[in-house]
Formats: sequence, structure tokens, C-alpha cells
Amino acid sequence: MKHYDTIIIGFGKGGKTLAGELAKQGKTVALIEKSKEMYGGTCINEGCIPSKSLIVQAGTRAYADAIVQKENLITKLRQKNYDKLAQLDNIDIIDGTAKFIDNQTIEVIGQEKFTADYIFINTGSQSIIPPIQGLKETKHIYTSASMMKETQLPKKLAIIGGGYIGLEFASMYARYGSQVTVFEYNQRLVGREDEDIALEIQHILENQGVTFHFNSQVQNLSNQGEEVIIQYQKENSDLSEHFDAVLLATGRKANTADLGLENTDVKLDQRGQVIVNEYLQTTVSHIYAMGDVKGGLQFTYISLDDYRIVKDHLFGNKQRTIHNRGYIPYSVFISPTFSRVGLSEQEAIQQGYDVKVAKLPTAAIPRANVDGKPEGILKAIIDAKTDSILGCVLLCERSEEMINFVQLAMNQNLKYQDIANHIFTHPSMSEALNDLFSTFQ
Repeated sequence: MKHYDTIIIGFGKGGKTLAGELAKQGKTVALIEKSKEMYGGTCINEGCIPSKSLIVQAGTRAYADAIVQKENLITKLRQKNYDKLAQLDNIDIIDGTAKFIDNQTIEVIGQEKFTADYIFINTGSQSIIPPIQGLKETKHIYTSASMMKETQLPKKLAIIGGGYIGLEFASMYARYGSQVTVFEYNQRLVGREDEDIALEIQHILENQGVTFHFNSQVQNLSNQGEEVIIQYQKENSDLSEHFDAVLLATGRKANTADLGLENTDVKLDQRGQVIVNEYLQTTVSHIYAMGDVKGGLQFTYISLDDYRIVKDHLFGNKQRTIHNRGYIPYSVFISPTFSRVGLSEQEAIQQGYDVKVAKLPTAAIPRANVDGKPEGILKAIIDAKTDSILGCVLLCERSEEMINFVQLAMNQNLKYQDIANHIFTHPSMSEALNDLFSTFQ
């Protein structure tokens, strides 16, 4: 039974970065990945990169051509990620499914067993498959990962779920020419956002041709020939519609089911996520968990920061924790991009802040008009007593870049005046932050 200093299960962002660091320090590493199609992790192969490739190409080329371009891109990145680690002397990349035998031992099913001083669980997450009657027997039902492998654009696409992933795909496929219908169980979109922002997102997507069915619960899926029939209930009425394809966008769950954790002292929460402390240690001190598998925000940059926390805990002064990451921004790549950092207006009020709110229509930004993309709105929330920035929402082109500046200002405890009086280049989208935060002066 071969022994390693470290076993890492999963080739995602945190795991692969840690593997490279440990190898450079002379540690022996076994990196176990169950699929050769997943070198580099979910982001590169099934998530951020392929979806953003298709989003960027929407409206500029045919869907089939965009799929080819996307595949070429992720194939190149997958190989690059593999080569970067495979060339290191101390790393063994092992293809296969890992299963815990005990707290110290990992079996690669059908191959052999290994032991290690440290073990890192970096297995990511997968799409939640809702318990809809007929789903398993029905053709042309997809997850976000499998949908992006289809080379034929569906004429009529149904999306079950109006969350962030559902909205990205709705905007993207509508711009390729699909007739998109979103089935949302709740009475509005993205419940964690302020209602004014949710309505603005809804109106933008409706202008792109997306139809929304709110307060709708899908009851049954079946096929009629090659079409999918969705039977759903809306306002106590039983209805049905026909589609060419159905995308399930009902959330994601941690990949822990087949890890054999029942053979260890590692504990899971009620959602099947690995329980960790502030340093990402599980309930077994030499076993850590990084990325989506531990729950929380499911972003590749969180997985990267998990690596930083682990590195500091193993080799540093143990100052980095999951509690001192600072403010964490996120972006949803509809068109235009929606980005946010900090508290929403409603969250700030609920937490007892005396708030001031500023809004700026994207149409008021010179660069947005130069680009011919005036849709959207910008919103800032500040503490009226301290002038501190509590949160910011940017629904405009390039907001995924702009939001990082606001995050940095918040993490450095700057006041709103510091952004209002900052000198930006012109004409740029970022200079709109001058006008947005000057509203408070």
C-alpha cells in the first residue's frame, strides 16, 4: 500500500493549486480524479468557462459554431491544467473513483489503496435533480453541464428554475434564437435580491424574448414523439406546454454520496455537505474539505481562497480563516451582467442600519450609450450614520469588472466619498461609480 504525504480527491481549483504548491515544497501528492474530462475542475469543463464562452458568442455566430469553439477552448485548458501538474516530479495523477476505507486510507475503486498524512476532499458539486414525475423516463432533459454539449439549438426551451444559473441560460439561449420559457415556483425571480432589481432583470430578459411562468410547479414530464410535454400547476389551474428541450436549473448539491465517508469520522450536515471549521478542517483533523463540497458560496474563486486558508494553516501563521475573507462579490452573466457585493437594501434594513440608497440608470452612463447597451440600473446602499458602503448592485455591461473596485473599497473601509471623488478614465463604465456615489453628497 503506497503512502503519500497528501492525497487530494478532485482536480478543482483549490485542489490543483494546493497540489502544485505541495509538490514544489517536496511533498509527495496523489491527485485522484474520476474523469479525464474533468481535469481542471467544474469551472473549466462544465461551468464558468464553457458557459461564458457561449454567452460571449451569443448574437455573434451560429450556435453550432459556438459549441465547436467552446469545445476547442475547454479541451485546450483541460490539457494545460493536466500538463502543469503532470510535469512535476512529486505528483501522481490517478484516474479513478476515490473511496474512503477509513480515516487514513483511500481506495481507488478497481485499482489499489493508498494512505496519506493529509487528505483533502475537493469533489465539488453536481446539479440537483428534482423529484418530478416522469423525469427519468423522458428524453431531452438536461442539466447545465449536459445542455452545453448539445450541438443543435432547441427551438423551444423550457428552464425549470429561475435562479442565477437558470437566468444565465435563459438570456444566452434567447440571444441564440431559442424561444425560452422559465418556470419559477416563487412569485418573483432571485428572492435574495431587492425586488426592484429582480423586476429590472425580469424586464430585461422579457425584452430578449424570455417568458416567465411564476407561481408554477412542474408536476409531470413526458414525451410526445421528440417533444417534451410539461404539465404544471399555476394558480390552481392544471396546464401543459410542449418544448424541444428542458433544462433543470434547480440548484446544486455537494458530491459526497459515493466517497465512503460513512467509513470515517468525517461528519456531513443535513444537506450532505462536509462540515468544516474555520480552517477548513473536517471533524477529522488531518482531513480537509475545499470548494463546493463543503457548502457555502459556490464560486471557483472561493475554492482558490480555500487553498490560501489551507496553505496558511499548514505553513503560515494560521491567520486566514473562512471568517475573514472580507466582502465577496458575485456576478450573473445575463446580458447585461448583474453583479453585487455586500448587503442588499432589504438586508441592510433588516439588520438595523439607517440606510441611504442611490440609483443610477445605465442609460445615463456615456460609455453605455457609446456601446449601444443602455439597459440596466446601478444601486448603492450606505450607512447614513457612518458613510460606510454597505452594498452595491451593478446591472450593466462590464459590471463583473466594476464590482471588484467597490469590493476593494469596502474591504479597505473606505467611505462612499472616496469613490465619489475618485478619478476614473473616460469614457469608461467604471466612471459611472462617480455619479452613483455622488448622489449621496
